Amino acid sequence: MASLARIVSFVAGALAVVGLVCANRGLVAPLTGFKICIGGALLGGLLAVVLSLVVIAMTRGGRDPVGRQKAWLGLAIGLGLMLAVLAGASAGGNAPPINDITTDLENPPAFAPASAVAEYVGRDMSYPEVFVPIVRASYPDLGPLTTQDPVDMSYQKALATAESLGWQISARSVADHTFDAQDTTRLFRFVDDVTVRVGAEGTGSRVDIRSKSRDGRGDMGANAKRIQRFKDAMS
Repeated sequence: MASLARIVSFVAGALAVVGLVCANRGLVAPLTGFKICIGGALLGGLLAVVLSLVVIAMTRGGRDPVGRQKAWLGLAIGLGLMLAVLAGASAGGNAPPINDITTDLENPPAFAPASAVAEYVGRDMSYPEVFVPIVRASYPDLGPLTTQDPVDMSYQKALATAESLGWQISARSVADHTFDAQDTTRLFRFVDDVTVRVGAEGTGSRVDIRSKSRDGRGDMGANAKRIQRFKDAMS
């Protein structure tokens, strides 16, 4: 049983690495890799912890010191995997289970038509009305960016900011002062869509941003953080 506990912990760790690497290399879909990684680490880690604790209890009093040592190793690895998953989950804080955030809840920026961005085909890119009160309550300080620059200058600055952040511009309309972009996460290579709209605000400009996840029901706060990074970089 001690050997089994250690083997399970190693297998769980291997699954976590395989899921991460496969998603990062594009061998599986990002969400599939994420599930393999998290599922392997969490469930495998839990099983390793349970088995290890049983062996530790059975080997009290100096019985089978080698088995007890293996059990302690399995326990350490299992707990490490579970803590890693929990730490990653806690990074999202109290983020609500939604995946589309915008700085303008009254008139959310619209994504370009599917004819302009192939990845939009078959997807509902409209803004869910049920998200409006949730965003308003969860992100009360997430508003638009205002500048003293004229609209044309702010639009060009917004484009340059997006590119400096590594976003890939997928569509743009100079006449409407809007553009869409794609941002790919580093680890699992999730691709999220962003649209930016620049309009007049007094003698200056108002920049509204909308960030939408392609996968998952919740985003662990990633879209709001992306919007804030853009605003900070453009300010």
